[in-house]
Amino acid sequence: AAARAGKENVSMSDFESAKDKVFMGPERRSRSMTEADKKIIAYHEAGHAIVGLFTEGSDPLHKITIVPRGRALGLTWQLPETDRYLTNKEYLEGEIAILMGGRLAEEIYVGHISTGASNDIMRASAVARKMVCDYGMSNLGPIHYGDNQQQLFLGRDIGAQRETSEDTARTIDAEIRRIVEENYEKARKLLTDKKREMELLASALLEYESLEASDVKELFETGEISRAKPIRAQLEIPPTPTTDVVSDAP
Repeated sequence: AAARAGKENVSMSDFESAKDKVFMGPERRSRSMTEADKKIIAYHEAGHAIVGLFTEGSDPLHKITIVPRGRALGLTWQLPETDRYLTNKEYLEGEIAILMGGRLAEEIYVGHISTGASNDIMRASAVARKMVCDYGMSNLGPIHYGDNQQQLFLGRDIGAQRETSEDTARTIDAEIRRIVEENYEKARKLLTDKKREMELLASALLEYESLEASDVKELFETGEISRAKPIRAQLEIPPTPTTDVVSDAP
């Protein structure tokens, strides 16, 4: 990062830039988006961040961006303060709520939902399924339920018996739905109660494009961010048509 910028010395910002690239993928500023799409992504990512910030026991916010990286149109990055070897039920429920925060923010603050939450929905459903089938963290108790949806491999499992009955499978699906929907509603209440923070954060993302945790803290305390906006965020570049396929926002 420092070499590309023509610097003689490496600074901490260069390390941060390199870390972001490894974790989130390279920036794709060549991808043109309309202002309407940028607004949706800003509220989507703000929704993830707000639910994460105000959910007890969740990992601290590290960075939030609406700059496309890799396949994502935006990203909210949380980092644990210490290595985590065990995960409790409350943390997993909070993870589901955070994943659903983006979709809910679109619904509440933009007025409609987009396809940007598809990956969030898939991940939240997977967490809930793990809780029910593997971790014994549901009303079905401490019982392991096999996965009837595993793909066949070279005919190995063609003659294998199902590990759960149709009735049990329906019960599992109902329990997964209950867990997801309960945490969906928790996220909805948070986003409704934190309207000031939501509006501040979404507006700041549209202005700055990327925010560190320190920026968000200052924004909530003072109502503004003191550092200068990046030059590229001050330029108004008219969008150009693109044929790129829209990928998931988170």
